[in-house]
Amino acid sequence: MMATKTGKTAPRLSSMTGFARGTGRDERYEWVWELKCVNGRGLDIRCRTPNGLDMLEATARTAASERFTRGNLTMTLQLNPVATTPCVTVNRQLLEQLLEVSREYKDAPGVLPPRLDGLLAVRGVIEAADTAENEEELQTRIQGVLKTLETTLDELYVTRSDEGRRLEEVLREHISEVETLSASAKACVAAQPQAVSERLNEQLNELLDDRPGVPEERLAQELAALLVKSDVREEVDRLAAHVEAINELLDGGGAVGRRLDFLAQELNREANTICAKAPDVELSRVGLELKAVIDRFREQVQNIE
Repeated sequence: MMATKTGKTAPRLSSMTGFARGTGRDERYEWVWELKCVNGRGLDIRCRTPNGLDMLEATARTAASERFTRGNLTMTLQLNPVATTPCVTVNRQLLEQLLEVSREYKDAPGVLPPRLDGLLAVRGVIEAADTAENEEELQTRIQGVLKTLETTLDELYVTRSDEGRRLEEVLREHISEVETLSASAKACVAAQPQAVSERLNEQLNELLDDRPGVPEERLAQELAALLVKSDVREEVDRLAAHVEAINELLDGGGAVGRRLDFLAQELNREANTICAKAPDVELSRVGLELKAVIDRFREQVQNIE
């Protein structure tokens, strides 16, 4: 069983579908990671980051590939500035110059003494403080963003694993149905060679009454050929072997989706052959039910990693 970066043990099976969202922030920015994963033939990772943070993509891809082997995974990072009170400074040198000029004209007729709010409104007296961040602050933020990604990837892993446990229960139910129907097929009177032989002999006797003179050797050859075409024991045995292999995969766990899909195809092949060989309605019915269950099994297998 695989373990996440946090040390958690993974369940036996994992789904390929899931969603996770993680957030973080510092004094200047807040960030959000959104991870979405759907079914895929292999592992296809798409990483979308804001301008200036492209360097995160390689690390993000590596972190994802350490946890997953299949699925179309989209990782999106949003980075937004935190709304804070703007930081300003007063250009005291300019303010003192303005005050000095105002004192020179304090006795001039028609000139009112200056108000402080008027002086502060003069362009250049109030200036925005230099808020440029240094390299250390940027690297600290990048580490925070990556830490949030690790946590969010673990959350996605757990989500996919929980779904995998539910899928495993469904798959085992389907395989149990396949076993039951296989036993029914094997027990069908129509699947017993002796019953097939007796029925064919009756049909041949009816034909011989109408058309005498057919060589016994030729009849024996035809009878043998019909028996082979009607015997489904080999298909039932192969069904049992495939079911055993599927149960071993489910017990062992891991990324077994592709192998389960292959075995589902083999199950379907045997069910088709049983339907084609079935000499009566009862065995045909069992074969059709087998096909229906196997189709449901294979449909769920498409979601397994």
